[in-house]
Amino acid sequence: MIEIDREITQDFERASGLEWLDTNGLGGWAGTTVAGAHSRRHHGLLVAATQERRTVLLSRLDETLHVEGESFELSCNQFPGAVAPRGYEHLTAFRKDLFPTFDFEAGGVRLRKTVAAVDGENTTLVLYEVVEAPGPFILSLRPFLAARDLHTLTAANPGVSQEAPFADGVLRLRPYPDMPEVFLQVPGAEFRPGPQWWYRFEYEGDRRRGLEFQEDLWTPGIFGLELAAGDRLGIVISTQDPAGRDALALFEKERKRRQKIVKAIDRKLGVQDDFARYLALAADSFLIRRGPGQRAVIAGYPESEERGRDTMIALPGLCLVTGRHEDAKKILRAFIKSLPLESGSADASLWLFVASWKYLQATGDEAFARGTLLPALRKVVHGYDQRLKAEAGGLLASGVEVDALWFNALSILADLEARLGDPAEAKLLMQRAKRVQKTFQGEIQGAEVPPYPGQIFALSLPFPLLSKPKAARMLAAVTEELCAPAGLLGPWLTALVRVHGAAGRKQGLAAIAELKPRLAETGVAGALEVAELLRAYVEDLRGEAPVAVKKSRTKKSGS
Repeated sequence: MIEIDREITQDFERASGLEWLDTNGLGGWAGTTVAGAHSRRHHGLLVAATQERRTVLLSRLDETLHVEGESFELSCNQFPGAVAPRGYEHLTAFRKDLFPTFDFEAGGVRLRKTVAAVDGENTTLVLYEVVEAPGPFILSLRPFLAARDLHTLTAANPGVSQEAPFADGVLRLRPYPDMPEVFLQVPGAEFRPGPQWWYRFEYEGDRRRGLEFQEDLWTPGIFGLELAAGDRLGIVISTQDPAGRDALALFEKERKRRQKIVKAIDRKLGVQDDFARYLALAADSFLIRRGPGQRAVIAGYPESEERGRDTMIALPGLCLVTGRHEDAKKILRAFIKSLPLESGSADASLWLFVASWKYLQATGDEAFARGTLLPALRKVVHGYDQRLKAEAGGLLASGVEVDALWFNALSILADLEARLGDPAEAKLLMQRAKRVQKTFQGEIQGAEVPPYPGQIFALSLPFPLLSKPKAARMLAAVTEELCAPAGLLGPWLTALVRVHGAAGRKQGLAAIAELKPRLAETGVAGALEVAELLRAYVEDLRGEAPVAVKKSRTKKSGS
């Protein structure tokens, strides 16, 4: 759990530099800064995702407490030359465990707010719990809409629809014909219409990046309702009509789904581990739906792109370590269907071998391996043979990491042929792999190869390309160059344990201990980083380090 106290939450510079994000399993999210002031155009309370695009629909929902004749604004915005209101001054704590949670104190009222994006739909829940209050008070809520593409900004315009029908606690909004309809369900509230534009919200992060940074937002009016100590209020913000739905029940369902994720990682480790839980929940945010029965991996937020190479590297950590084997199968199947089109990275299809081998290790699913994975891997090797024309000695001449991947591709295919396919072909492939290894070791021995971070893959892939003494020398050289960037920390931890055993595990755990405090301030924003860190932490540091494979099996399994 990440927990931030009032020393940070009530310091605008620090709190506005920390961001939180809660994702919905479609590629959409709710997220902004801990202070509450948006710092970039990608921030919003309901950022919806469809197959076509992502849209910032509801930008924010600003809260005010009216207690015994006084008003206390809990929201925070940045305008030219001013921060107003200064709601962060009432924010006493922020926590991010299963959900982001905010504790406010003002006028004798202690109010807890929790935000949750609902998995599988463009819906955000906002829950308020009155922890303490001197008596009844009024909570007013003012929604602000952007209703725009993720990458643009809104300017005040006469084209926005003024219609805002409100009935049975549900407000319906469709500011523009080409935007999805937005529903806000606030049970028990009254709604006072007051459509107007608010001008020149400023996004400091965009300004620093040299982008346009001012936006106008439209508000249809204001909600108000009376609350007292012990009350709970659940608000639904959605692109689908929430009539008949209950925010608290939806929240409970989502809470149980997330608890299932952390319980799975607890079972994997045999003990409750907060760091592994944090990474497992982060991993969940990168697995998204792509239609019925389809799963995909997005590389990171807020851009939310899918990249074949990142998907294959991330798959073991996102799906296999967390026990999401069906999701892994769906992702592998989709990637294999796209193989003829996969051209974004020269080595993307080679990472398919590593993901396939780890999938079979984790699941024992020989039927899928034999019927789907093995034919695809044969196809890739044949394609490399035809298109890239390996040099004498069998190398691809594309750098150390690609040569390491090529060696692993040949070794993995040999292993699978021996177990599930053609034993004669397995022997030929193993001979090719040994030739690649011999050539590579000769080149490393005979030339001064300057260290660079990508060489870590030669030390961390399933089949070792170097003998242990040579691997130790390369690891030492690469470590000096690495400076532990998040994208390569996972492979570095694997190499560390593989080369140095228990001493390497101890060194790796020390590196993780240094990393943990920084997560509250920096977070981990990429699928590849989260997945590889989780995989290495669970497999290499907390579990028994996987033994590097030394040779291919030479006989089929008994199936």
